[in-house]
Amino acid sequence: MRTLIIPGWRNSGPGHWQTLWEQQLPDASRVQQDDWATPTRRAWVGAVSQAVLARPDPVLLVAHSLGCIVVSHLPAAVQARVQGALLVAPADPERRAVLQDFAPVPYQRLPFASIVVASTNDPYCPARLAGAYARSWGSALVKLPDAGHINVASGFGHWPEGLELLRSLATAPRAAIAAGQAQAA
Repeated sequence: MRTLIIPGWRNSGPGHWQTLWEQQLPDASRVQQDDWATPTRRAWVGAVSQAVLARPDPVLLVAHSLGCIVVSHLPAAVQARVQGALLVAPADPERRAVLQDFAPVPYQRLPFASIVVASTNDPYCPARLAGAYARSWGSALVKLPDAGHINVASGFGHWPEGLELLRSLATAPRAAIAAGQAQAA
């Protein structure tokens, strides 16, 4: 299954788990943005939408930070082509002026399997808000104690536990997960 890496604001540099996974997974590619420093919702959502629709088969999304918020903004026709999404350390776009274009964040159920991974001390998104995102998106929530922004600065390199979460999404039947999410609500 094709895996699309969706970095957050300023991209994911060398040593970041997204970069390492992109190098390790034979089917992975990074969605490139024209402007990593001053993102706009229209451009970023457009780039991810194009990447998803360019694939003939369903894709897995691996988003970090602002990339998680981009996934929540994808149009329904694009979301229909997604098998699942690993949404790690979602951002709060209202905390930084440069990210304001991504607010408000959609609080609606995603039509595919998803897992939100959040830290109890993320400086860019309080754990309570990450939990609210997970509930509204219909995502499973994995809380990591004191893991910062789940990036290189927080000590996350290869991150094999995250890769296992991704693999669980790849093997889960889309219809079964959607039914399970509906029951959990």
